Amino acid sequence: MKTKIRAIITGATGMVGEGVLHECLQHPDVEAVLLINRKASGVKHPKLREIVHADFFDFTAIEGGLQGYNACYFCLGISSVGVKADEYYRLTYTLTMYVAQTLSKLNTGMTFCYISGAGTDSNEKGKGWASVKGKTENDLMKLPFKQVFAFRPGFIKPIKGLAHTHNFYKYINWLFPVGRALYPSGFCTLEELALAMIRVTEHGYDKQVIEGKDIILLAK
Repeated sequence: MKTKIRAIITGATGMVGEGVLHECLQHPDVEAVLLINRKASGVKHPKLREIVHADFFDFTAIEGGLQGYNACYFCLGISSVGVKADEYYRLTYTLTMYVAQTLSKLNTGMTFCYISGAGTDSNEKGKGWASVKGKTENDLMKLPFKQVFAFRPGFIKPIKGLAHTHNFYKYINWLFPVGRALYPSGFCTLEELALAMIRVTEHGYDKQVIEGKDIILLAK
């Protein structure tokens, strides 16, 4: 009998996390979802439980509620635009590693899926966002999870009707069919991204770094 997915999702008040949550709540292989948010999402569903917790650098008070899950879809993140380098590092690397270390301690057999980004530098060279993301990916893969996957989508087409789609997408969504035709590996839908995360949780994959072409393949 197939083991049902019990997933923790972070970042559900952002576009990607909201889309991943939307797909998980509809998917028959996902049995339960736990959201960890700084503010309430407002989403209600029989599969869903939510913990509102302000400090993502200290989960001590909520650790008891984080056990019994076999997947984490980590969709929390910020843009580097206009953010000082040390603050970007703290909110991208330090925060992610703290959450992941906590979950790896509490849940043996967990698959950890990290939303990274196209252009991430696995060699950790340079001082920009790509190097920070690369270091985050590399160090996540050293933790004692069952599996760790770093997803590197490029352009993501949002799911119509969701609340947290960035406003600028209504001006650039027309690019998607053109980009998908000319450079398919750089363009995926949010549905494809979420389905690919569910797929690797259930079946694994022969790569830990999941590029755009892998996302599309896994979602089929």
